[in-house]
Order: sequence, then structure tokens, then C-alpha cells
Amino acid sequence: MTAIPLLDLGAQHAPLMEALEAASRRVIRSGQYILGPEVEAFEAEVAEVVGSPHAIGVSSGSDALLLALMALDVGPGDEVITTAFSFFATAGCIARLGARPVFVDIRPDGFDLDPEAVARAITPRTKAILPVHLFGQTADLKALRHVAGDLPIVEDAAQALGAACCEGHAGAVGAFGCFSFFPTKPLGGVGDGGLVVTGDAELAARARLLRAHGAKPKYTHHLVGGNFRLDALQAALLRVKLPHLEAWMRGRQENAAAYDEGLAGSPVMTPPRLHEAHAYHQYVIRAPRRDALRAALAEAGIGTGIYYPSPLPSQPCFAELGHAPGDFPEAERACREVLALPIFPELGAARRKRVTDAILTFYA
Repeated sequence: MTAIPLLDLGAQHAPLMEALEAASRRVIRSGQYILGPEVEAFEAEVAEVVGSPHAIGVSSGSDALLLALMALDVGPGDEVITTAFSFFATAGCIARLGARPVFVDIRPDGFDLDPEAVARAITPRTKAILPVHLFGQTADLKALRHVAGDLPIVEDAAQALGAACCEGHAGAVGAFGCFSFFPTKPLGGVGDGGLVVTGDAELAARARLLRAHGAKPKYTHHLVGGNFRLDALQAALLRVKLPHLEAWMRGRQENAAAYDEGLAGSPVMTPPRLHEAHAYHQYVIRAPRRDALRAALAEAGIGTGIYYPSPLPSQPCFAELGHAPGDFPEAERACREVLALPIFPELGAARRKRVTDAILTFYA
């Protein structure tokens, strides 16, 4: 049988190819390749989708996190509370600024930051709280806002454009929301790209200044910023894809509902759905004998992924923080059990059934 990939960007891009090529030509002919009208138009369009008054296009999702923390003046001696279970950039941006990432565990019934653990971790040095909307599901922002009090929340919404909860759209609730347009994301570019949103005009102005070496006007540097500018070409291509975001999310939600039904009663734990507007960037099950299951699926031609194989506190670069195995039991358990299944919108019923049948056969 034909292999089922974990992600099929070719299927997504094929019907858009003419529009993508036209957008590329438009940018090349314009001579404006960094920031400019394409980026400004894209920022306005995403701001409307997210429901935030200010959007700042940047060079990557990692740089979005870095820029948000820089705008909040996070630096040496500060602490930022974040999750032990995420992609490296979530914690790496904290350490790059000389601040200390304070890791807390995830909830046992999900993949998001445990608000009670956050409350216990707050100290006088805490400068911000950085939750992650992992796999497209928003964290418990209501509880986190209650715990945070006056502390700013920086939402790592890299995987959650289009998701929402009772508090609002992912990214639009905290002081900053940070998005990624890495090709595999719900809205993916043809290369790197990112964006920060905020409801605070002063923070937005500071972020825009920091995005371009803190200079305004050119060669007059008020702050030490960075080169975090978004390419016009990426913005133009993303503008072609943005109108399809909602339909793609509905397709992933349909696939997720079918997986939920097909795997009901099996030994695997399907993803919790705490809010209706789950973006399903990934459909991540928790599976007994995960590695053996993954090998069986690979033999059946089915692509899978492990997000993530080890907790952030166990990374060698964070050894000086002194964490030991057992400090984050829920994150450690998740790392042993998680397995991402194909969820891309073009998957279709027949291939979904092949995936669920292969999992049921393995456990039978």
C-alpha cells in the first residue's frame, strides 16, 4: 500500500500553487524584500483572525518568544516559569537572555502547564509566566491568569493559530502571544517566520523597535534589539494560505473526531479536548509499549512522530539547574508514551481507517 506520511505539504500546496507563484512574482518584482507593504498587510490580517489590535511579524517562532521577553525587559537575575514538556525554544529563549527557566510539571490529564504547580513556583524574582498551547490545545488560561495576578503571561502559541478557549483566541489573552510559521505549523510558510501579538500599544511599539536593532530612525539605536524582521516573500505566501486556515482546522478536527471514535476502548489514551476550538496541530496519543507500536506502524507504512522524547530540564544545557529524574513525573511519563499520528486535513477516511486498524491490530 501507499505510505501514509505524518504530514503532506504537497497535498496542501497543490491547489494553491498558481496563487503562491503569483505572490512570489509580485514580491520579486516589487524590489521590497524585508518588511514593507506585504508584511504590514499580513500583520493586519492575522491581527483580525486572532482578535488582537497589534501584530508584529518576525523571523521565526523562536524569535517571537525572544522578542516578547525582551520587550518585557527579562534579563539576568529574573525567573520565568514555564513547562517541562515542550519544544526547546520555549525554554531556550529564557536562558538566552540570562534569565532562569523555572520548570514546572504538566497536568496528569493533559499536556498543559499545571496552574497549581505554577502558583508554588512563583518567587519575588518571577518576571513572567510562559505557558505553551501544545499540539493546538490552549492551556488553562483562566486558571493561569488567576495565579499570575500582575505577572505578565507570554503565550507560546506556536502550534495554536486558530485555537481558542473561553478566555479568547490563543495568543490574544496574555501580555504577548507568540506564533510560528515553520512549514509544519497550522499556517506554515516556505521557510521560517513568526509573529507576536499584543493588546498593549506601548508593548507593541517597544517590540517593533527591538525587531530592528532598536533603531528609530535608521542608525539611531534607542535599545539593543536584534534582527527579527519578517521577509516580504514569506508574508506574501502566508497571505495566500491564511484564508484557508479555518477550513484546514476543520479538516484536522474531523480527523481527530474519527480517531477518537475509532480508538475508543483501545489501550491508547486519545488527546483530551478541553476546548471546542482545538487546532490539532498534532494528534498525540499516549500509548502503552509506544516504541513497539511505532515500529509496527512504520512497517505498515504509516508515519508517526514523538513530540517530545525527553523533558526540557533533562537537556544537557540545563544541567546546572540541578534537576534529577523524578522531578517532573508527568512530563517524564508523557515522554515515554506520546506518539503523533497523521492528522493533516487531506488525510481522508480511508487512510484514517488504515491508521486506526493498524493500532487496533497491534494491541489485539
